[in-house]
Amino acid sequence: MSDSPYKSPKSAPDSNRTQGDSKHATQPYDIETMPPGIPYIIGNEAAERFSFYGMKAILTVFMTKYLLDSTGQSDFMSADQAKENVAWFTMAVYATPFIGAVIADWLLGKYRTILYLSLVYCAGHAVLATMELPQDAMSPRWILFTGLALIAIGSGGIKPCVSAHVGDQFGPRNKQLLSRVFGWFYFSINLGSVVSTLLTPVLLVRYGPGWAFGVPGVLMAIATVAFWMGRNEFVHVPPSGRRFFEETFGEDGLRAMLNLAPLLLFVAMFWSLFDQTASAWVIQADSMNRSFGTIAWGDSTIDLSLMPSQLQAVNPFFVMLLIPLFSYVFYPWMSRLFAVTPLRKIGIGMFITVLAFSVSAWIEMQIAAGGTPHIIWQVLAYLVLTAAEVMISITMLEFFYTQAPRSMKSFIMAFCMLSISIGNAFTAIVNRFIQNGDGTSKLPGASYYWFFTAAMFITAIGYVLWSQFYRGQSYIQGEETA
Repeated sequence: MSDSPYKSPKSAPDSNRTQGDSKHATQPYDIETMPPGIPYIIGNEAAERFSFYGMKAILTVFMTKYLLDSTGQSDFMSADQAKENVAWFTMAVYATPFIGAVIADWLLGKYRTILYLSLVYCAGHAVLATMELPQDAMSPRWILFTGLALIAIGSGGIKPCVSAHVGDQFGPRNKQLLSRVFGWFYFSINLGSVVSTLLTPVLLVRYGPGWAFGVPGVLMAIATVAFWMGRNEFVHVPPSGRRFFEETFGEDGLRAMLNLAPLLLFVAMFWSLFDQTASAWVIQADSMNRSFGTIAWGDSTIDLSLMPSQLQAVNPFFVMLLIPLFSYVFYPWMSRLFAVTPLRKIGIGMFITVLAFSVSAWIEMQIAAGGTPHIIWQVLAYLVLTAAEVMISITMLEFFYTQAPRSMKSFIMAFCMLSISIGNAFTAIVNRFIQNGDGTSKLPGASYYWFFTAAMFITAIGYVLWSQFYRGQSYIQGEETA
């Protein structure tokens, strides 16, 4: 091994090469430090998440306040319609990972699948950026749905491949760094998210939907280029071909999916609540006092107020603070009291979610009583919900990856993300069911939030009972089953 902390793919042994390609290693490098391809993956993820969350941050506001028909007249959606459509879109984003996973593990490998579907992703942003242009053939609603469909295919398709591609870079000698890298991977997601969630609503108000949807598209293009630049540094695990189906539906594959399926369904309820920060919580923030005062600037004053959609930036900001806090303070402290296993982290996170939505229900009760509660209460709800996210989401990524046989890492990561899809489908169905013909809701005001709070509490109790009986098997690239 060379004196360098990284082992370059160009100097890897011949046994690590893909047949017919002298550039690409197919096995993790025999090193104890970070793999050389990780910086490219992290940079790509930060830019890609900027594009996705920037676009998603303004969806609810766009649908309820900016959407026009082909004649230029307002074609706004109701609050329940917007919540339903955002939930269906999010459901699609996290259902399509199976497409990317099958393509990656069966035919193309993770790298090429990510690259090709990223181009579809860019096309979706380009379609949304045309929303303000004169339209003859399609109504703006159909342009919106077409752009969202392309983004769902592109974004969803690359999701399991990217997270599995991270894990592929690690072998037995540096596997202890895997948890830390998934933490940084999640950190990059939220760094891109916090910047875009603050910026994109400003672009929508000042420059219109074209710029607001267009800038995230530019960032997606940058993300694609960043990923392409790392092509010669990555470990490229080749596709399994027919063996993918044999192993996926063989004894080990079916056992892994059957073992994980209940966990997937339990965690789906968490995502049902969490992803409403992009819809129900945005609508709630519109009825709250969002001012943090004013400051003097020359002869004028500047109002320090946040837009309703900008509040979503609080979540990724808190994530970046809480990841190191949990990793270096809370988890070590908890380990003195009991064994901090992945399943216990998830269970604790579920009960914390109940507390978070209880705060949002209380806020809605104050609004219904004729009050205007300050937005700091929703910030508190975000803090509690983010603590739950750190305990559940990061743990799920790492846990599902380690429970997947080598040939189906992408497929199992897609299986993991199906929990988000199921959770958002539940939200969409509830919002469709509660819409009355006269525009009113069957779950008005705080009752909407208490319904989801109760559903989460019941789910958490069921999870605790199930988790006592889970038995799984771990698989790490480059070593035998453990």
